[in-house]
Amino acid sequence: MDKSVDLQQGTIHYRDEGKGEPIVFVHGLLVDGRLWKDVTPALAADFRCIVPDWPLGSHRTALAAGADRSPRGIANLIADFIERLDLDRVTIVANDTGGAISQILASERPERLAGLVLTNCDILENFLPPIFRPLQWMAHVPGAYWLIARTMKSARLRRSNLGFGMLSHATIPDELTAQWGAPLMQAAIRADVVTTLKAIDKRDTIAAAEALSARPVPLLLAWAPDDRAFPLGAQLEEIPRSRAFVPIDQPKRLAELVDGFVRRDRSADGVSQAAGT
Repeated sequence: MDKSVDLQQGTIHYRDEGKGEPIVFVHGLLVDGRLWKDVTPALAADFRCIVPDWPLGSHRTALAAGADRSPRGIANLIADFIERLDLDRVTIVANDTGGAISQILASERPERLAGLVLTNCDILENFLPPIFRPLQWMAHVPGAYWLIARTMKSARLRRSNLGFGMLSHATIPDELTAQWGAPLMQAAIRADVVTTLKAIDKRDTIAAAEALSARPVPLLLAWAPDDRAFPLGAQLEEIPRSRAFVPIDQPKRLAELVDGFVRRDRSADGVSQAAGT
């Protein structure tokens, strides 16, 4: 069911299905909650799946004037969203830039979190990964994101490695990627994401890792080895036949891993490693 909630920072649209312990999904830059559309059906029978469209460039409603659009600001927005919905014992499932933001969230406002599931994402010094750093550099060039918005109208470009092509083995429908790119035509949406990109700083993810080392949150790493953008940063089992967009390439396997993680004994802290099949 599509819903929305008004926070001090602005309006957040989200989808809410199922009942049970809450799982909140966090996507990355230039996509929306539909990244998880093939994952949540396998979980909604037993869990409450809450899938927001975070303000990361493909959102429908621009943030309010004065809202903190930095990654830390978005992390606080997520925490405020969770608090407004009065959620407790929340499992966060994150991908791409959303993984970095979720690490900041878990390190600074963990009081309502039960665990964190990270699929391929920014971590430590790789915020942004080298292959995506031009996105940040272009944020400092006036008019660059207007041009990007125009070029993203091309389905051929969206399918290429300059678009979404390198992020999944599976072909993402042109209709969906067009809808992900369309909000960038709005000046206020562009201003939101450009401000976020300018504020990205690896010191935030390094600090988050240090804080989580001292005060760990139960963690599942569900990583795809074929990813060209986010190479493995730890020794762990892998999710094969997937690139960065694990929710698109291997939704069933990811749902199985999240299901098992949420059901685990909540008293058992530590890192759970994703076993591939």
